[in-house]
Amino acid sequence: MDFHSLTLTGITRTFGRRRALHKVSMRMDAGELVAILGPNGAGKSTLLAIVSTLLAPTAGDVRYDDHTSATGAALRARIGLLGHDLYLYPELSPAENLRFFAGLYRIDRVEERISTALDRAGLTDRRDDPVAGFSRGMRQRLALERALLHDPRLVLLDEPFTGLDDAATGALVGRLRELRAAGRLILVITHDLDTVDGIADRALMLHRGRLLEVPNAGAPLRERYRAALAHAAQPAAGPS
Repeated sequence: MDFHSLTLTGITRTFGRRRALHKVSMRMDAGELVAILGPNGAGKSTLLAIVSTLLAPTAGDVRYDDHTSATGAALRARIGLLGHDLYLYPELSPAENLRFFAGLYRIDRVEERISTALDRAGLTDRRDDPVAGFSRGMRQRLALERALLHDPRLVLLDEPFTGLDDAATGALVGRLRELRAAGRLILVITHDLDTVDGIADRALMLHRGRLLEVPNAGAPLRERYRAALAHAAQPAAGPS
């Protein structure tokens, strides 16, 4: 199966008495990169978990074209997720990690894809070393390749620039541009506003579980985000 749009309608998620998301609605299309901004605890990771089908909303609807999470494995095979948990086995080597996930997705040309992925991650010369001895940045680069190994349509990235040096950050920015040009839907959660500025088609902000637009013109993204955050924090005006 395949799809070319992602639509969220009225997504609400509660955990007991705590409301993490409240009536979140958005749409994005193939070839679009959308940045999700917001302070810690705003509900960003919860939103990503719902979009990735790992978490069900309390209310609302998520559509991948006309498909829903009930589509099951066929839908998940078109989603790539890089979360806080990198989903790497530290006792295995990079090649073994990628080979394991290739088996889960039942992809073809496994060894060719592994070699390409390790080259992109700059880990070819460490392909047989245990991941346990890797730095955070090395693990982050490997986890990104793990998330993209099966050529997903929807790419979900939670703080993808964590632990990356300038060279690796530049390579990732280039990779994101390639993915966007190839018609992927890319949803990026990040605090690295300077890096994502210029590659995001638009930015949205979660504040107290509500999704708000960040103005898309004029000042640098960091300034626009701060202004939007300050505006959202103002108390609502009461009746006159």
